[in-house]
Amino acid sequence: MPNLLKTINYWSFPGGLEGSLDVFEALRLAKEHRFDAIELGIFTQGALQLDVTEQRCKEIKSEADRLGIALPSVASGVYWSRSLGDSDAGARSQAKEDLEKMIQIAAWLGAKTLLVIPGSVDIFFLPDRPKQAYEEVWRYATDGLRSVLPLAEKLQVRLGIENVWNRFLLSPHEMASFIDQFQSPWLGAYVDVANLLPFGHPEDWLRTLGKRVVGIHFKDFRRAVGTADGFVDLLEGDVNWHEVMAAINEIGYEGPVAAEMIPGYRHHPMVRVANASNAMDAILGR
Repeated sequence: MPNLLKTINYWSFPGGLEGSLDVFEALRLAKEHRFDAIELGIFTQGALQLDVTEQRCKEIKSEADRLGIALPSVASGVYWSRSLGDSDAGARSQAKEDLEKMIQIAAWLGAKTLLVIPGSVDIFFLPDRPKQAYEEVWRYATDGLRSVLPLAEKLQVRLGIENVWNRFLLSPHEMASFIDQFQSPWLGAYVDVANLLPFGHPEDWLRTLGKRVVGIHFKDFRRAVGTADGFVDLLEGDVNWHEVMAAINEIGYEGPVAAEMIPGYRHHPMVRVANASNAMDAILGR
């Protein structure tokens, strides 16, 4: 079994989802809770913004190095409000500019992978947003990603397309076809093992996508609930962790596995982080 980086997503900490948690405090908390790495998040406003400077990123990386915390990947929720696949040309243009900034930020931090949401047919938590045609999302997202791949290659940052509840790329073969059209090693799949449980099995996705996998989120989910309330602590849901780990080993994935524990507990939220750390030790055989 490969020695996978035990990682925690920044959003898992109190104040992380809002972007108000100081980045240096997030690094300290990750270390305190026995994580090897942290997946930072980029926001339009907050602790790590789109307009962050190179100097600030170097300071963050220096502190992470001092603590012995790796920065292997970066995520962002910016693309829920505007995306490369958006029907509005202005939003698409802004999304491209956002992505170029995020690629640069990831490079400054020394991260190898940037999580990307390419677009959405609809968004379950934005019911007033009009449905968008699937083929239109595919076309616009393809054009947008193709336009930024030269920068990703130049800065050596891989773009990881995540499977989220956006009614887009709903099977591993769709995801593979979308990725393969670019014929680029700088674009791959970021597999969230719990997001796809309502309509698939993560071990099947991992085995089908194979070498295309550039990132993995660890979460858990109860199918019987079927809504966003179905996300539970690691080992409490329906993810078949034995099969997931077997698939990870079979495809030769050696990158980070990042716990994304949102939302936090209403009371004593750091207990959820501690629980995630203990569960990941069991899952990873530590």
